[in-house]
Amino acid sequence: MSTQSIRPVKVKRKYTRSSPGSVLYQSGDTIVLCTASIEDGVPPWLAGSGKGWVTAEYNMLPHSTNRRKRRDRDGKVDGRTTEIQRLIGRSLRAVVDLERLGERMVTVDCDVLQADGGTRTASITGGFLALADALYPEFRKTPPAEHPLRDSIAAISVGIVNGKPTLDLDYEKDFAAAVDMNVVMTGKGQFVEIQGTGEEATFDDDELAALIKLAKAGIKQLTKIQQESLGKQWPLA
Repeated sequence: MSTQSIRPVKVKRKYTRSSPGSVLYQSGDTIVLCTASIEDGVPPWLAGSGKGWVTAEYNMLPHSTNRRKRRDRDGKVDGRTTEIQRLIGRSLRAVVDLERLGERMVTVDCDVLQADGGTRTASITGGFLALADALYPEFRKTPPAEHPLRDSIAAISVGIVNGKPTLDLDYEKDFAAAVDMNVVMTGKGQFVEIQGTGEEATFDDDELAALIKLAKAGIKQLTKIQQESLGKQWPLA
């Protein structure tokens, strides 16, 4: 596969019957089940504000990796899981008008069924689709300009592998990367978050610019896939 290409993406909406937003999202060999639920009411610190809230939970199932991962028990969540679910939540909130959402809370659950790199970026990209599906019944007659969703959101990884800027890292490429970065962007091209790290290496301005350029191109492709997947239910003008 070219270092300039995203991995093959497959989207299956309405994967389960019990959730208003349910998407099986596959990027290469990474598979994430994203479900979204809506409940009336908000956390106590938002009660009476007229604003809603969007939050996320993330988990890797025991055999999403070759070596069995223990389940989180008794509310105990490891540091990596906490960091990722906070990233997913704030990424989704970045494109939601919480006042137009009203006093509702949306929870997006991202469960990794199979991991081959990019689980957090797949969770954000698939999570947006689940969020859009969950909001559709309530806001299907709302004009785009008044819809709670102000934009789409997607995320992708990039890195420097064997000296070359590379798009959409699987586990093998991520392991070999001298620099790896996760980029979260809106469909309109605004950055939400950039997480970049030199793995026992450094990178310069030109390499950073090349990685950002690759990420923009990848997210543009993902945004198109999201729009095509939602079809007539795409909530944006």
